[in-house]
Amino acid sequence: MTDLTPITALGGTVARTEVFGALTITENADLGLASLSLRAGQEVPQPFGLMLPGVGKAVSMGDYAAFWTGRGQWMIEAAGKAEVDFAAMLKSEVPECSVTEQTDGFTAFEIASTQGAGSIEALMNKLVNIEPKAFGPGQATRTGLEHMTVFLIRRAEDRLAVIGMRTLAGSLWHALAVAARRLED
Repeated sequence: MTDLTPITALGGTVARTEVFGALTITENADLGLASLSLRAGQEVPQPFGLMLPGVGKAVSMGDYAAFWTGRGQWMIEAAGKAEVDFAAMLKSEVPECSVTEQTDGFTAFEIASTQGAGSIEALMNKLVNIEPKAFGPGQATRTGLEHMTVFLIRRAEDRLAVIGMRTLAGSLWHALAVAARRLED
């Protein structure tokens, strides 16, 4: 008989969390994702009350967040909506937009520091070619991390989200864990 037990991107039945000194890395298996694109001549909507951000920015309000991915394009995030049809929810908010489900195509890792921005910035220095001091809260970008392309979202001074392809979840976790472990030494 087929086993239909749901698993996370890392293959577990529960999201993985690991502590590396001041840093905690958590697999965010409950995050719903959908892309939103404007059609020609369309005004920028406000799904779930979000003012969609400009170039290189991210916003959040309650359980919803958005980050800019391209001209007239955003990724919309919804906490706790990974197991529902989040794209349909978003489409009902913005019926005139093009909406595509992205939840199962990506994996998200949330990184939190108990020692403020310093640990997050030290980790960024090891992983990406971005000046951490210039990448403050409310900013988002797409960048390379080892052999992968990821979205980075600076949620707060002491919090960073890394969103990458679900098929590379194991490699992404490994890269984050190795870099975080090296900061402990």
